[in-house]
Amino acid sequence: MKDERNYSLKEHNTFGIDAKCRRFIEFEDDEEAFEVAEILRKSALPYIIIGGGSNLLLTKDFDGIVVRSGVKGHYFEEDFTCERMTCGSGEVWDDMVATSLQAGYYGMENLSLIPGDVGASAVQNIGAYGVEAKDLILCVWMVEIATGKPWMIGNEDCEYGYRQSRFKKDWKNRFLIMRVTYGLSRTFRPNLDYGNIRQELERRGITEPTAQQLRDIIIEIRNAKLPDPKIEGNAGSFFMNPVVTRQKYEKLAARYPQMPHYKVDYRHEKIPAGWMIEQCGWKGKSLGRAGVHDKQALVLVNRGGATGAEIVALSDAIRQDVKAKFDIDIHPEVNII
Repeated sequence: MKDERNYSLKEHNTFGIDAKCRRFIEFEDDEEAFEVAEILRKSALPYIIIGGGSNLLLTKDFDGIVVRSGVKGHYFEEDFTCERMTCGSGEVWDDMVATSLQAGYYGMENLSLIPGDVGASAVQNIGAYGVEAKDLILCVWMVEIATGKPWMIGNEDCEYGYRQSRFKKDWKNRFLIMRVTYGLSRTFRPNLDYGNIRQELERRGITEPTAQQLRDIIIEIRNAKLPDPKIEGNAGSFFMNPVVTRQKYEKLAARYPQMPHYKVDYRHEKIPAGWMIEQCGWKGKSLGRAGVHDKQALVLVNRGGATGAEIVALSDAIRQDVKAKFDIDIHPEVNII
């Protein structure tokens, strides 16, 4: 178990913010998870639980304990009900996507190249190209910090929504996630009806893609529009796409006929926040050392040496402009500390 004091979190957040915490603990197995839960129960210090830091914005030093899972490993199971893959919460998400395909288990491919760890998939309900983690998660294996008891909870108990779960609300900092089990399939059923996947397939002359071809195309699409955090600090999509009533959507569509949208249900539509930000003139612009990516307006970037406070200031300015132009509130997807 890693246990250090006055620890820099620069390598644990993809914005590259050099903030420190009083104590940093990383557990690597079940026994250490129970030990960490006991440490947190007995300590008077506040604590936060992080993953790979790809959904984290640090605005200051944290005078408390930062906990991270380092649980590795995975295994497959099959029975008459379904095929399953269970992964350690400290595994890199995209590594597990690649591993599942190599083993002939399908379902994760549309979520290729999403940054972060496996544990975060259960907390954040990550999603892309028409698939969300909630579509795959069967159960989550955890330790309750307050009691030290092991828990196994099913998908429905997590109350998943768009980039939401109970882990972000009433269960926040209540559990240490050790493993996540996903329901996959031995039969590849491609999901191609989101974004420009079909367009890219047609351009390459592919009519019936393999799972690996679909993964490769999604990786290329994401790499083309998202900056590498090792070169330019960022947390991927900074804002959630707002869901509005159909009445609100129709009013906006009358003013902006070219506005992209996605049907949620018969009463709601989702409008891309990145499109609205671009319409407000922010794409490629900067505010001090923080900026908006020139290829994807949904992504805020650290131009070099930006503080968390500078990125928050940019976020606030963008939100104000979107509200003024579209009368829609957009909210950060990242966890701001």
